[in-house]
Amino acid sequence: MIRTILIDDEPLARDIVKYYLSEHKEIEIVAECCDGFEGLKAITQYKPDLIFLDIQMPKISGFEMLELVEDKPAVIFTTAFDEFAIKAFEVNAVDYLLKPIDKTRFDLAIQKLPARLNQSENTEAVLDAAAKSPAQNNRVVVKKDGVIKIIPVADINYLEADDDYVKLSTTDGAFYKNKTMAYFEQTLDASQFIRIHRSYIINLAQVTKIELKEKDSYVVLLKSDIWLPVSKTGYVKLKAALGL
Repeated sequence: MIRTILIDDEPLARDIVKYYLSEHKEIEIVAECCDGFEGLKAITQYKPDLIFLDIQMPKISGFEMLELVEDKPAVIFTTAFDEFAIKAFEVNAVDYLLKPIDKTRFDLAIQKLPARLNQSENTEAVLDAAAKSPAQNNRVVVKKDGVIKIIPVADINYLEADDDYVKLSTTDGAFYKNKTMAYFEQTLDASQFIRIHRSYIINLAQVTKIELKEKDSYVVLLKSDIWLPVSKTGYVKLKAALGL
Protein backbone atom coordinates (compact mmCIF):
# COMPACT_ATOMS: atom_id res chain seq x y z
CA MET A 1 0.00 0.00 0.00
CA ILE A 2 1.08 3.56 -0.74
CA ARG A 3 0.29 5.72 2.28
CA THR A 4 -0.79 9.24 1.36
CA ILE A 5 -1.84 12.51 3.01
CA LEU A 6 -4.04 15.19 1.42
CA ILE A 7 -3.00 18.75 2.32
CA ASP A 8 -5.32 21.45 0.96
CA ASP A 9 -7.30 24.26 2.59
CA GLU A 10 -10.25 23.66 0.21
CA PRO A 11 -12.52 20.80 1.41
CA LEU A 12 -13.98 20.41 -2.10
CA ALA A 13 -10.53 19.94 -3.59
CA ARG A 14 -9.74 17.24 -1.01
CA ASP A 15 -13.07 15.55 -1.74
CA ILE A 16 -12.30 15.42 -5.46
CA VAL A 17 -8.90 13.83 -4.83
CA LYS A 18 -10.51 11.31 -2.44
CA TYR A 19 -13.13 10.46 -5.06
CA TYR A 20 -10.51 9.91 -7.76
CA LEU A 21 -8.36 7.84 -5.36
CA SER A 22 -11.30 5.53 -4.62
CA GLU A 23 -10.47 3.75 -7.90
CA HIS A 24 -6.83 3.27 -6.88
CA LYS A 25 -6.97 0.66 -4.12
CA GLU A 26 -3.19 0.57 -3.84
CA ILE A 27 -3.26 4.05 -2.27
CA GLU A 28 -4.40 4.50 1.33
CA ILE A 29 -5.32 7.94 2.70
CA VAL A 30 -3.96 8.14 6.25
CA ALA A 31 -4.74 11.81 6.97
CA GLU A 32 -6.32 15.01 5.64
CA CYS A 33 -5.01 18.46 6.53
CA CYS A 34 -6.36 21.95 5.87
CA ASP A 35 -3.11 23.92 6.18
CA GLY A 36 0.66 23.58 6.23
CA PHE A 37 0.93 23.45 10.02
CA GLU A 38 -1.38 20.43 10.19
CA GLY A 39 0.38 18.94 7.17
CA LEU A 40 3.80 19.12 8.79
CA LYS A 41 2.51 17.42 11.96
CA ALA A 42 0.78 14.69 9.95
CA ILE A 43 3.87 13.97 7.84
CA THR A 44 5.96 13.68 11.00
CA GLN A 45 3.42 11.35 12.58
CA TYR A 46 2.45 9.10 9.66
CA LYS A 47 5.59 9.23 7.49
CA PRO A 48 3.62 8.83 4.23
CA ASP A 49 5.01 7.62 0.93
CA LEU A 50 3.10 10.31 -0.99
CA ILE A 51 1.36 13.61 -0.36
CA PHE A 52 -1.05 15.65 -2.47
CA LEU A 53 -0.03 19.21 -1.64
CA ASP A 54 -1.77 22.49 -2.42
CA ILE A 55 0.56 25.44 -2.97
CA GLN A 56 -1.61 28.46 -2.16
CA MET A 57 -2.67 28.02 1.46
CA PRO A 58 -3.13 30.40 4.39
CA LYS A 59 -0.37 30.86 7.00
CA ILE A 60 2.39 29.10 5.07
CA SER A 61 2.44 27.93 1.46
CA GLY A 62 2.87 24.33 0.36
CA PHE A 63 6.43 25.12 -0.71
CA GLU A 64 7.28 26.61 2.67
CA MET A 65 5.79 23.65 4.52
CA LEU A 66 7.74 21.18 2.39
CA GLU A 67 11.01 23.00 3.13
CA LEU A 68 10.55 22.09 6.80
CA VAL A 69 10.07 18.36 6.13
CA GLU A 70 13.29 16.44 6.76
CA ASP A 71 12.50 13.14 5.01
CA LYS A 72 10.42 14.28 2.08
CA PRO A 73 7.80 11.92 0.63
CA ALA A 74 6.89 11.86 -3.04
CA VAL A 75 4.75 14.90 -3.92
CA ILE A 76 1.98 15.58 -6.38
CA PHE A 77 1.35 19.31 -6.22
CA THR A 78 -2.16 20.65 -6.72
CA THR A 79 -2.56 24.27 -7.68
CA ALA A 80 -4.55 26.91 -9.44
CA PHE A 81 -2.66 28.35 -12.40
CA ASP A 82 0.74 29.62 -11.32
CA GLU A 83 3.10 30.19 -14.23
CA PHE A 84 6.23 30.40 -12.10
CA ALA A 85 5.43 27.21 -10.18
CA ILE A 86 4.50 25.24 -13.27
CA LYS A 87 7.75 26.18 -14.99
CA ALA A 88 9.63 24.93 -11.92
CA PHE A 89 7.70 21.65 -11.96
CA GLU A 90 8.28 20.99 -15.64
CA VAL A 91 11.99 21.76 -15.54
CA ASN A 92 12.53 19.45 -12.56
CA ALA A 93 10.20 16.60 -13.62
CA VAL A 94 7.91 16.78 -10.60
CA ASP A 95 4.24 16.06 -11.15
CA TYR A 96 1.48 18.60 -10.60
CA LEU A 97 -2.26 18.84 -11.12
CA LEU A 98 -3.99 22.05 -12.14
CA LYS A 99 -7.29 22.90 -10.47
CA PRO A 100 -9.99 22.06 -11.31
CA ILE A 101 -8.40 18.62 -11.45
CA ASP A 102 -9.23 16.58 -14.54
CA LYS A 103 -9.71 12.86 -13.88
CA THR A 104 -7.76 11.75 -16.95
CA ARG A 105 -4.82 13.90 -15.91
CA PHE A 106 -5.14 12.62 -12.35
CA ASP A 107 -5.02 8.98 -13.47
CA LEU A 108 -1.95 9.76 -15.58
CA ALA A 109 -0.19 11.18 -12.52
CA ILE A 110 -0.96 8.01 -10.59
CA GLN A 111 0.37 5.87 -13.46
CA LYS A 112 3.65 7.78 -13.32
CA LEU A 113 3.83 7.53 -9.53
CA PRO A 114 6.12 4.45 -9.25
CA ALA A 115 8.84 6.37 -11.09
CA ARG A 116 8.32 9.42 -8.86
CA LEU A 117 8.71 7.67 -5.52
CA ASN A 118 12.04 8.28 -3.79
CA GLN A 119 12.99 11.20 -6.05
CA SER A 120 13.32 13.82 -3.33
CA GLU A 121 16.19 15.54 -5.19
CA ASN A 122 13.69 16.68 -7.82
CA THR A 123 11.47 18.15 -5.11
CA GLU A 124 14.46 20.01 -3.62
CA ALA A 125 15.18 21.52 -7.04
CA VAL A 126 11.59 22.73 -7.29
CA LEU A 127 11.79 24.34 -3.83
CA ASP A 128 15.00 26.14 -4.76
CA ALA A 129 13.40 27.44 -7.95
CA ALA A 130 10.18 28.45 -6.18
CA ALA A 131 12.10 30.43 -3.58
CA LYS A 132 13.11 32.88 -6.31
CA SER A 133 9.47 33.74 -6.95
CA PRO A 134 8.49 37.25 -5.79
CA ALA A 135 5.65 35.61 -3.87
CA GLN A 136 8.11 33.76 -1.65
CA ASN A 137 11.36 35.68 -1.39
CA ASN A 138 10.09 38.31 1.06
CA ARG A 139 10.11 35.96 4.07
CA VAL A 140 11.82 32.87 5.45
CA VAL A 141 9.97 30.08 7.27
CA VAL A 142 11.90 28.22 9.98
CA LYS A 143 11.15 25.70 12.70
CA LYS A 144 12.64 26.06 16.20
CA ASP A 145 11.83 23.76 19.12
CA GLY A 146 8.88 22.39 17.16
CA VAL A 147 7.42 25.86 16.57
CA ILE A 148 7.11 27.30 13.04
CA LYS A 149 8.13 30.94 12.70
CA ILE A 150 7.71 33.24 9.70
CA ILE A 151 10.56 35.77 9.45
CA PRO A 152 10.15 38.82 7.17
CA VAL A 153 13.48 39.31 5.39
CA ALA A 154 13.55 42.93 6.61
CA ASP A 155 13.98 41.54 10.15
CA ILE A 156 17.17 39.67 9.24
CA ASN A 157 20.30 41.50 10.39
CA TYR A 158 22.79 39.09 8.83
CA LEU A 159 23.24 35.45 7.81
CA GLU A 160 26.16 33.28 8.82
CA ALA A 161 27.38 29.93 7.48
CA ASP A 162 27.25 27.27 10.21
CA ASP A 163 28.25 23.79 8.99
CA ASP A 164 25.28 22.36 7.05
CA TYR A 165 23.02 25.22 8.14
CA VAL A 166 22.75 28.96 7.78
CA LYS A 167 22.19 30.97 10.96
CA LEU A 168 19.77 33.87 10.57
CA SER A 169 20.45 36.62 13.10
CA THR A 170 17.21 38.57 13.52
CA THR A 171 15.58 41.11 15.78
CA ASP A 172 13.98 38.15 17.63
CA GLY A 173 17.13 36.08 18.03
CA ALA A 174 18.94 33.42 15.99
CA PHE A 175 17.29 30.78 13.82
CA TYR A 176 18.73 28.03 11.64
CA LYS A 177 17.80 26.96 8.12
CA ASN A 178 19.06 23.82 6.40
CA LYS A 179 20.17 25.68 3.28
CA THR A 180 23.43 27.00 1.83
CA MET A 181 24.82 30.51 1.68
CA ALA A 182 24.68 30.28 -2.12
CA TYR A 183 20.95 29.55 -1.89
CA PHE A 184 20.31 32.74 0.11
CA GLU A 185 22.67 34.78 -2.07
CA GLN A 186 20.59 33.79 -5.09
CA THR A 187 17.14 34.19 -3.53
CA LEU A 188 17.40 37.28 -1.32
CA ASP A 189 17.02 40.72 -2.91
CA ALA A 190 20.51 41.66 -4.13
CA SER A 191 19.77 45.35 -3.57
CA GLN A 192 19.10 44.66 0.12
CA PHE A 193 21.44 41.79 1.00
CA ILE A 194 25.15 41.64 0.14
CA ARG A 195 27.55 38.76 0.63
CA ILE A 196 30.53 40.44 2.24
CA HIS A 197 32.47 37.27 3.07
CA ARG A 198 32.23 33.55 2.30
CA SER A 199 30.65 33.15 5.74
CA TYR A 200 28.44 36.27 5.92
CA ILE A 201 25.58 37.98 4.11
CA ILE A 202 24.41 41.28 5.60
CA ASN A 203 21.31 43.42 5.42
CA LEU A 204 22.49 46.76 4.01
CA ALA A 205 19.97 48.62 6.17
CA GLN A 206 21.91 47.41 9.22
CA VAL A 207 25.28 48.92 8.21
CA THR A 208 26.52 51.80 10.37
CA LYS A 209 30.27 51.85 9.75
CA ILE A 210 33.03 50.32 7.61
CA GLU A 211 36.58 50.41 8.96
CA LEU A 212 40.02 49.41 7.76
CA LYS A 213 41.28 46.82 10.24
CA GLU A 214 44.70 46.31 8.68
CA LYS A 215 46.18 46.54 5.19
CA ASP A 216 43.49 45.52 2.66
CA SER A 217 41.35 44.09 5.47
CA TYR A 218 38.03 45.66 6.41
CA VAL A 219 35.31 45.10 8.98
CA VAL A 220 31.73 46.34 9.06
CA LEU A 221 29.68 47.43 12.08
CA LEU A 222 25.96 46.65 12.19
CA LYS A 223 23.25 48.41 14.20
CA SER A 224 23.11 45.38 16.47
CA ASP A 225 26.68 46.31 17.55
CA ILE A 226 28.20 43.32 15.75
CA TRP A 227 31.47 43.59 13.84
CA LEU A 228 31.83 41.30 10.83
CA PRO A 229 34.82 40.67 8.53
CA VAL A 230 34.69 41.86 4.93
CA SER A 231 36.65 40.06 2.20
CA LYS A 232 38.29 41.94 -0.69
CA THR A 233 35.52 40.89 -3.05
CA GLY A 234 32.92 41.68 -0.42
CA TYR A 235 34.36 45.15 0.08
CA VAL A 236 34.05 45.93 -3.62
CA LYS A 237 30.41 44.75 -3.63
CA LEU A 238 29.64 46.61 -0.42
CA LYS A 239 31.08 49.89 -1.69
CA ALA A 240 29.12 49.61 -4.92
CA ALA A 241 25.89 48.83 -3.07
CA LEU A 242 26.36 51.82 -0.75
CA GLY A 243 27.36 54.13 -3.63
CA LEU A 244 30.81 54.82 -2.17
